[in-house]
Amino acid sequence: MKDLDQPLAVPPAATPAASRPVWKRALALLRPTHRHSVFSATILLMVSTFVSGVIGLVRSKYIAYLFGASVATDAYNAAFQLPDMIAYFLVGGTASIAFIAILSRYRESGNEAEGERALSVILTVMVCVLGLAMVLGAIFAPWYVRIFMPKFTPEEAALCVRMTRIMLPQPLFFFVGGVFGSVLLVRKVFTYQAISPLVYNVAIILGGVFLAKSMGVSSLAVGVVAGAFLGYLALNFWGAHRVGMRFRLSFNLAHPGLREWIRLSLPLMLGVTVVTADKWILNYFASGTHGQISRLTYAKSLFTAPMAVLGQAAGAASLPFFASLFSQGRLADFAAAVNGSVSRIVAFSFLLSAWMIGLGYPAVDLVFRGGSFHHGDAVETARYFTIFAVSLFLWTAQAIYARAFYAAGNTFAPMAAGVIVTLASLPVYWLLYHAAGAIGLSFASDIAILLQTGALAIMLHHRKMVRLSGLEHAELGRAVLATLVSLTALFGVRHLLPVTGRIADVIVLAAGTAVWLAVAGASLQLSGSAVPRQLSARFLR
Repeated sequence: MKDLDQPLAVPPAATPAASRPVWKRALALLRPTHRHSVFSATILLMVSTFVSGVIGLVRSKYIAYLFGASVATDAYNAAFQLPDMIAYFLVGGTASIAFIAILSRYRESGNEAEGERALSVILTVMVCVLGLAMVLGAIFAPWYVRIFMPKFTPEEAALCVRMTRIMLPQPLFFFVGGVFGSVLLVRKVFTYQAISPLVYNVAIILGGVFLAKSMGVSSLAVGVVAGAFLGYLALNFWGAHRVGMRFRLSFNLAHPGLREWIRLSLPLMLGVTVVTADKWILNYFASGTHGQISRLTYAKSLFTAPMAVLGQAAGAASLPFFASLFSQGRLADFAAAVNGSVSRIVAFSFLLSAWMIGLGYPAVDLVFRGGSFHHGDAVETARYFTIFAVSLFLWTAQAIYARAFYAAGNTFAPMAAGVIVTLASLPVYWLLYHAAGAIGLSFASDIAILLQTGALAIMLHHRKMVRLSGLEHAELGRAVLATLVSLTALFGVRHLLPVTGRIADVIVLAAGTAVWLAVAGASLQLSGSAVPRQLSARFLR
């Protein structure tokens, strides 16, 4: 039985992969037409997401330096909400999820031409729907802001409305780019998906660089739209065209592919999970305190960088392979692949959480403090970041569990669970906010994602799709031990090397990282963990 985690076989005339220099193997991953294994796709997307995260932090640092944690940045961060809601409720948030399941089925049955016709119909219909939504969104934006950010001042609300209207094309560009991107993902071509977020983040920075003097904070909104068009729509269209996709306008509403897409996407459109709603809920409660939305957003952006590297990258890389296994009826391999992915991702998340908790303040201080972002802002942001870091393993695990459902063509079950969890979490947010302010909101966010991840894992287990007993429990236990030992060592570093300024930030981060790597690595080795050996084998083979 073919192992999907192994590289594809090369022709006899080709140079064996193991004998090629490491740098040539690395460059080969970047070829636009390179077909990936699960491992190579995950590594590529992890590297891409890491680089994108670094650029994203540079973007956040630039915004914080220019505008701080202020009314302007609160309005800017809140302006994403209406476009995000349009994307979520009209296309299910992520177009590629449903498309990958559909196109994988057509591809496995040898009927790719019909899959291309289905894609053309869906794309034509949804572009019209999203275009209408953009017009209505522009008209009703003032009422929307008044309802969802009720504590904004009139000036803050007006600025938010202006930037919301600028950003409204973003969901259209993301959707079209996601459709074209799904064509590439089904063919195991991940290079374009790896590049898209880099272009997006750079465009936002350039929007500020070139337009901030004339447009103020609204320049960032222009960069958002430009990045969505260039990084997602244009780049993925070019890639899909290169692999042979041909798009034709088609309003064939009777096409079975359209009905299947609606069936798969409708639960994603109607179901509100805490994965998406968490930000909306935080914004709603935090809108009454100037700068609080921004500080929570800065903390989330720093937290999201490693979370995206582990969870989103692995989830995006795994989905086409999960879908392929399920479509072929290899259910035991499907369950093993999901459990293996979750076990590895959670183990790494435990270890990384130790670093984030132990070195949270110097990291926040170094990344964000400066210009209009002051010491007090850094202290408060670091508190939120540390609390968010506790839940890293939950955010990464739920990304894999959700995609296990999607790969099986079941979007209703995770939607239903997500709605129930979100409704059950609302009183938690309300109680903790009124008890402890924004700190309480941070804890509520952790509790909500705990409920969400637990619900998905239990549902997969009870449906006998992915049993919890299949997790690598011994390896997870070793990772927990290494996490506790390395976190204790980091607290020692912080005690010996207090943070007193920028240079101290760098020293503490460098020393702490070295200690964390050494202690965590030694703990894993002494406990008999296979992780160090597996990593060495992967990267040196």
